[in-house]
Amino acid sequence: MTSLDGEALRDFVNEEIVKFHQARLERLQRLKLQEVLRKKNPYLFKAKNINVASDLVAAVMNAFLSSSEEEMFGAFLEELAIFVSEKTCNGRKSTAPGLDLEFDRDGTRYLVAIKSGTNWGNSSQWDRLEENFRRAVQVQRQSHRIAHIQPVVGMCYGKSPGYADTGTYLKISGQRFWHFLSGDEDLYVNIIEPIGYEAKKHNDDFEVSRAAIQNRLTAEFIRQFCNEDFTINWQKLVSFNSGNMETQ
Repeated sequence: MTSLDGEALRDFVNEEIVKFHQARLERLQRLKLQEVLRKKNPYLFKAKNINVASDLVAAVMNAFLSSSEEEMFGAFLEELAIFVSEKTCNGRKSTAPGLDLEFDRDGTRYLVAIKSGTNWGNSSQWDRLEENFRRAVQVQRQSHRIAHIQPVVGMCYGKSPGYADTGTYLKISGQRFWHFLSGDEDLYVNIIEPIGYEAKKHNDDFEVSRAAIQNRLTAEFIRQFCNEDFTINWQKLVSFNSGNMETQ
């Protein structure tokens, strides 16, 4: 295993984290009021006594951002894990369906599915991943003379399970996963600093754009879902969100 070059790591993270900030802003700029209102629970907003249009729009935007940012940052962590493996053990992006990374070490070929955290997936998704591993192992054994093939689910953050052998695959998370890729017990904390590269500037720029987008969406919401006295027309909002029986 080759030692990871700290400067190369910083350069990679600095470049990729800029892409993350750009992507989250671009996704927010593409946000359509009606599209997101159809996906959110209007009854919950009423139960929370949200009666100010800008507050409701802010709540919708926060819910949208929470899910989309988690998805985008998970993709960033996946790319980072592949980069680390490329530099330390000649890892490469996997072509197998549902898998992300392959590398050889000490006579073993590791097939890795990278997940952002330990809360990933429901039972059906885990069953599908297990089937993906079985198929990938079968293909590898047919096309390569490899003594041992080891499937791995690698989780970029989280303390549990740390390390567990299910019989079909290994589950490795947090510090142990980054150590598994790099041989460096401290890598999981060393990546924090470059991830924060110009974070304040990126977030300041983001908040300026976010405020403008919230103002635009609030104006649209008032036009479409408020009464003449500017109170929220809950009946109209609920009908827009859930009405699906045409009047005969």
